[in-house]
Amino acid sequence: MRIAVLGAGAIGAYWGAALHRGGADVHLIARGEHLRAIRADGVRVLSPRGDFVARPNATDDPSEIGPVDYVFLGLKAHAYPTSGSLVAPLFGDSTAVVAAQNGIPWWYFHKLPGPYEGRRIEAVDPDGATSRVLPPERAIGCVVYPATVIEAPGVIRHLEGTRFSIGEPAGGVSDRCTALSEAMIAGGLKSPVEPNLRDDIWIKLMGNVAFNPISALTRATMVEICQHPHTRRLVTQLMEETLDIAARVGSTPDISIEKRLRGAEGVGHHKTSMLQDLEAGKQLELDAIVTAVVEMADISGAEAPTLRTVHAATDLLAQRAAAGWEIDDTAQKAAPA
Repeated sequence: MRIAVLGAGAIGAYWGAALHRGGADVHLIARGEHLRAIRADGVRVLSPRGDFVARPNATDDPSEIGPVDYVFLGLKAHAYPTSGSLVAPLFGDSTAVVAAQNGIPWWYFHKLPGPYEGRRIEAVDPDGATSRVLPPERAIGCVVYPATVIEAPGVIRHLEGTRFSIGEPAGGVSDRCTALSEAMIAGGLKSPVEPNLRDDIWIKLMGNVAFNPISALTRATMVEICQHPHTRRLVTQLMEETLDIAARVGSTPDISIEKRLRGAEGVGHHKTSMLQDLEAGKQLELDAIVTAVVEMADISGAEAPTLRTVHAATDLLAQRAAAGWEIDDTAQKAAPA
């Protein structure tokens, strides 16, 4: 089994190292100091489950790898539409794309029976740009539960979790999902093949759509958001609205809001990925996590007032961050008393 990891960051390098340890032929695509460290010393994983070092092939040029059986996307979702030159050399006739993204995937309505089948979600597939680069028929959905960070170039700190749930957009259990699941299990990961992965997507999204924007707006950790009574209520409202939207498009995730809150609170003083990106000056992953959900509310007729309000505030935050927090001095002058 040949596998390419495009975007071998914290999650991608951890996943690739685990599969290499399990016997897969893994090729990491990285850059800069991270790539140089992996080439020199391999990927060093520091984990409460046991440290290990894996030495997969590493490059910054996908054409050196050629066609593979699976491409694991470790990129942020907003990078998908412009990834064509990177993924094209990796594609053979039957190459599958494992999209390890947060939020709503571009393939969401692909082969989903019902009134929205084939509908495009502009927030994650603008004018079909993502689908042209990553045809939905290649997609294997993936919901990522582990928490990892790059501690130093080539060094991945695994904090918790080993589960990567996967599934076909069309549902059921396919041979390609089964084979990939077995490879992940051989590498020490949990990899259930879910006949209806969309329910898993919504379970994780319940947390992402609430905690990510609120943390970016308040700079608070997940436990701080949970323990402050007003933001806890705000999270509850966002989760209620998200479950309503999920039901309107045919998903009924089997989890209570209180259980989801307890799980988030148990994570402790953890900064969400959106807050980490904000502090690092990176583009916020807003489109897939929040904007796409608002678009699905529009599609399905959901009101979602709290979601729309939080989205408006976070969208302005993202615009200001992208502009480098430029301030018009004239706007800061005090008005006459």
